[in-house]
Amino acid sequence: MSTITDNRTALSHQLKACDLRPTPQREVVLKVILDKRDHPTADEIFARVKTSMPTISLATVYNCLDALVQGGLVRAVNFERGPTRYCPNLHPHAHFHDETTGSTHDIELPESLLRQVKTILPAGYDASSVEIIFRGKAAVQPHGTN
Repeated sequence: MSTITDNRTALSHQLKACDLRPTPQREVVLKVILDKRDHPTADEIFARVKTSMPTISLATVYNCLDALVQGGLVRAVNFERGPTRYCPNLHPHAHFHDETTGSTHDIELPESLLRQVKTILPAGYDASSVEIIFRGKAAVQPHGTN
């Protein structure tokens, strides 16, 4: 079996496991998100998908993204007033959004820190998830330092 067939089969199984009908459009959108893992926007995903599926519409990409988020295969990440970005990392983690470049990076968080954060909730409340977003820019080191 070829690698392409293996990949399509794996994507199809992932979709079915989340009770989503495996369509060629959903498979290619999921593949694009998984391949680069750079937190792309819907427009960026659309541009990437168009190379292998030229007839796909932006509306179809949005519908696929909605299904993938609802199915739990990707997370929608929102930054104030910016376009939604899509993250395939389903493990608890934070994000760092570089305000200079617009890039987004996963920040792994220790489970103990997440438990500690949940303890500051008001009495009687329990969080099913925690979203932490850091915003800033890459620190620039002065010349001659390591």
